[in-house]
Amino acid sequence: MKTLTVELGERSYPILIGSGLLGEPELVSPHIRGNQILIVSNETVAPLYLEQALSAFRNYDVQTVILPDGEQYKTLQTLDLIFDALLSHHFDRHCTLVALGGGVVGDMTGFAAATYQRGVDFIQLPTTLLAQVDSSVGGKTGVNHPLGKNMIGAFHQPNCVVIDTATLETLEDRQFSAGLAEIIKYGLIRDQKFTRWLEDNMNNLLARDTAAIVQAIETSCRSKAEIVAADEKEGGVRALLNLGHTFGHAIETGAGYGNWLHGEAVGTGMLMAADLSRRQGWLGESDVQRVENLIDKALLPTRAPAHMNYTHFMEIMAVDKKVRAGKINLVLLRAIGDAFITNEFDLDKLRETIEAHRALDEG
Repeated sequence: MKTLTVELGERSYPILIGSGLLGEPELVSPHIRGNQILIVSNETVAPLYLEQALSAFRNYDVQTVILPDGEQYKTLQTLDLIFDALLSHHFDRHCTLVALGGGVVGDMTGFAAATYQRGVDFIQLPTTLLAQVDSSVGGKTGVNHPLGKNMIGAFHQPNCVVIDTATLETLEDRQFSAGLAEIIKYGLIRDQKFTRWLEDNMNNLLARDTAAIVQAIETSCRSKAEIVAADEKEGGVRALLNLGHTFGHAIETGAGYGNWLHGEAVGTGMLMAADLSRRQGWLGESDVQRVENLIDKALLPTRAPAHMNYTHFMEIMAVDKKVRAGKINLVLLRAIGDAFITNEFDLDKLRETIEAHRALDEG
């Protein structure tokens, strides 16, 4: 087992990475204050891993709630299912919520924990690659609104993150590729060496090679932990983690939640960010090609939906969290491993990027 730490003073917490960790009581018990546990999962993950997870909490008063599966259910209405369970079973302020699932389950469970009785503990047990390398670490929680993704939420750090790599054995290929997008992101924003490693090892990752997967997860989590420790609430460097996300969130919203996976949209969004960087004269053509090759090799889409034109993108991006004083902030690239945040870009070049990266048809 590998252990990393998110250094946040008294609120520091461990990230535990290994195979077969899900049902181990000694990993979670040091991070539980009370006796009441609510495990939140979904209809896909619960039949696979709920029984195993329950064995880690056998000495506690445990309740469960099973959510419908999919980004389209990441809403305030679905969130009420968690609150209903907490209230009907008289959970107190010393309870612990446990997120067993992917990013949607983790974000919703964390938001419930942040707001129930003004804040209770929670633990992340991520079961998808994307959740393991990104969304389970850092304390971003929330739900979607029809007008914008993740626009309702809170920063609320988990007590610990337990990453059982064995859960990836049941992850479908499309979901696995979606997780690769967030892994690629870490290399593009701050780690040229990791980008080269990904170029050399993408086939091993797609083949589910255990050593390659563990290295990718560990490298990604270490990068995320360092960034969160330096800037917990995204006042500066943490915003670099949004590479491709402003474009990506627009795609997810415009396509209808659930039709594009988050990682798929981010993959296309990162390529659009690289393309705009090139059009601005900040990034070389060869680097843009490297970005596209990586995304394509990870079996991720490289074109936005055909119906999403410049106007459509701008309407959605205007309500993005990165907007400041009416200006859209984008994470762009000066080089592979050198990202920066700016609102000083040419809107005509942004239009060119969007139009160049629309699919020819909806197929």
